[in-house]
Amino acid sequence: MEQPEPHEDPRGSGEVVDFDEAVLNACSAQDRADLLKEAELLASVFAPRGGAGELVRMAAQLSAGQRDAELGRHHARRLAAALKRLAKAA
Repeated sequence: MEQPEPHEDPRGSGEVVDFDEAVLNACSAQDRADLLKEAELLASVFAPRGGAGELVRMAAQLSAGQRDAELGRHHARRLAAALKRLAKAA
């Protein structure tokens, strides 16, 4: 096996991907807009101060499975990603 040159990274170049952003970016523009609007509505009711910490905690609860029976896992995961995007903007 050929040894890498001293200036080469033997592990290759890796890329860090923000999973939540990838989830939102995989949605259609209309779905993404709807998710962000729903996230804003939830935030205004359950996190009226709109602090990033509150929004991240809400997203963590949705991602961890603490959700209403009517809210499916797929939708909850995408909604959590939308909440995290709002938290980044806060």
